Amino acid sequence: MPRFYPPGLRSGGLLPHYATRLPACELNNTFYARPTAERIRGWCVAVPDDFRFVVKAQRGASVRALYGDPAESVPWLTATLPLFGERLGAVLFRVPGEIARQDERLAGLLRAWPASIPLVLEAQHASWHVDETFGALREAGAVLCATDLDGLETPPDIRRTGPFLYLRLRRTTYDEATLDSWARRLVPFLDDGLDAYVLFRHDEDGTSALHAEGFAARVERVRAAG
Repeated sequence: MPRFYPPGLRSGGLLPHYATRLPACELNNTFYARPTAERIRGWCVAVPDDFRFVVKAQRGASVRALYGDPAESVPWLTATLPLFGERLGAVLFRVPGEIARQDERLAGLLRAWPASIPLVLEAQHASWHVDETFGALREAGAVLCATDLDGLETPPDIRRTGPFLYLRLRRTTYDEATLDSWARRLVPFLDDGLDAYVLFRHDEDGTSALHAEGFAARVERVRAAG
């Protein structure tokens, strides 16, 4: 990402530099393999105390937690996560788009999930986005992820179901007016005392990282403009 990282920066310096400019990140490689203790320690020593990691739950165990026995899969998914300490912001649990709403399976997952580990649910199939799902998440204190994607005719709703908001801005490009619109939609929630994670998709030149870096200031400009 040449617009974000200094030229010549080696791989070992990427996360420390990132953490000087942004306060949180999603860990993509945890989607493919559960993080080891050694890997977690390496990430944590590279960032300041107030930095937060969001761990994408490993995909195979996530599916097993829905279709199998969550009492077995959830402990496996979360076993190493306490090693993050205060730097663990949340776990992003992604339900693939081909999986339609299943209330009993969601209830089993929520019952098995440790209360000490913040849970964010990204359910891609439209059937999940109903009052029954929202109510179950609220009762469990879990957060509904709002994901904006290329191809959506209208942006997703932002719904408060847990102690913070989680927004994934995943379109290929965003213009200034659209970013202002997202900031404007967040302001009432922030003014009500909620924190919000706002994560942009990775791109090759760093434009998304720059959008992320400037988003807090954008929110303040929008708030000041009324």
